[in-house]
Amino acid sequence: MKNYKVLFVCLGNICRSPAAEGVLKKMIEKQGLQDKITVDSAGTSGYHNGDLPDPRMRRHGARRGYKFDSLSRKFTCGDFYDFDIILAMDDNNYRDIMRLAPDLESEKKVRRMVDFSTRFGYDHIPDPYYSGADGFELALDLLEDACEGLLNKMTRSEL
Repeated sequence: MKNYKVLFVCLGNICRSPAAEGVLKKMIEKQGLQDKITVDSAGTSGYHNGDLPDPRMRRHGARRGYKFDSLSRKFTCGDFYDFDIILAMDDNNYRDIMRLAPDLESEKKVRRMVDFSTRFGYDHIPDPYYSGADGFELALDLLEDACEGLLNKMTRSEL
């Protein structure tokens, strides 16, 4: 298996991307792949720099056994050099990331999170920030599915 550095990106880096980071980290730990896969998250905006994930997302994640404790940071052009795979949660995030891509090789690293979904037919991971509990649960369901699909591809070195 190849080594991978994975970056999840959403708007504020307080709901979807830190949740994806926590979900994938737990899956990696379960399979003993910590020495093969590095995971981080960022946001296309700097609105919440240095903040913990949204308390609602942390609560919903904790009920499923996740610990979401990364600090929010803004996505930068330098991330293209530091990561192998950059995963956008929705089309707006995807466009914002692609605008910063310094070259074609960097553009090839950017994918949509839902590209790795196997059980759901969503075209993006909906932002739960302005929703109720159902929105956070849906986001976690979609992220668990996509992270599982992503991890399967990585363990087979298909990325």
